[in-house]
Amino acid sequence: MGKTTGPHGRSLMSMTGFASVRGRERGWTWTADIRSVNGRGLELRIRVPDWVDGLEPEIRKLLQARLARGNVTVNLRLAREETVARTRLSPEGLTAALAMLADVRQAAERVGVELAPMSAADIAQMRGVVETSEGEAEDDIEALKSVLVASVAQCLDAFEGDRAREGAATAEVLSIQVGRVEALAADARGMAGEREALLRSGLEKALSRLLEQTEVPDEARMMQEMALIALKTDVTEELDRLAAHVAAARALLAEAGPVGRKFDFLMQEFNREANTLCSKSQSTPLTSIGLDLKAVIDQMREQVQNIE
Repeated sequence: MGKTTGPHGRSLMSMTGFASVRGRERGWTWTADIRSVNGRGLELRIRVPDWVDGLEPEIRKLLQARLARGNVTVNLRLAREETVARTRLSPEGLTAALAMLADVRQAAERVGVELAPMSAADIAQMRGVVETSEGEAEDDIEALKSVLVASVAQCLDAFEGDRAREGAATAEVLSIQVGRVEALAADARGMAGEREALLRSGLEKALSRLLEQTEVPDEARMMQEMALIALKTDVTEELDRLAAHVAAARALLAEAGPVGRKFDFLMQEFNREANTLCSKSQSTPLTSIGLDLKAVIDQMREQVQNIE
């Protein structure tokens, strides 16, 4: 069987996956990773720097738009690569410096002292002309947040790819197991036919013994009892429902989108029919087939628990 893909191109997804990315920009380095295990619904645990305002809601929104089930944990570790100093020209400091230079030059001219011309670099080195800050400006925080969200989105792409690969492997296993259920149900149908002939022969012998008694039993009551025995031992309905469940399972394997909950319910139906088959069997070979069915169905349930 090839990769199971629905009509919209989305393969069966596992709830288990992992992906990690690294980034470096604006004097910062970071590592983001996403991991998940199976869960009844979608549960998100997001650990990000809380001083980057709005980062956690943005990441949560991104995950909720693309994931349906699973216990998902996102870790984003951010570190400053080095101390990055920010500088800016202070208009007030420059005005004050130029005014001071003008006063100095006038004072020097009054006493006949000629001063050498000053360059822009000389002026920039004067106290208060250029301000230095190691803090992050608000616009830089917003830019950093955008970069981090984009990095988490990239990680999410890889994460979904990992879940799709595991989902495809799960689909392969489930397809084989569904085929095994179908084969066992066919064996059970054939065995039920052989068993029916044996049961009929046994009933005929029992009836013959009754008729040999001095008092002939009530015919209507006798027919009623025989019909009840036949009903209690007939497994045709169970085998028909198993066939319907096999068809439903194959349809789910080809369906796009999250199908884990549907599969989980279907496994309960599979198990119910196998249990009933065993209880009605009254035949060692048929009981053996029923037990084999239960074993395969139990294996299927283990696989289904991890489908999104």
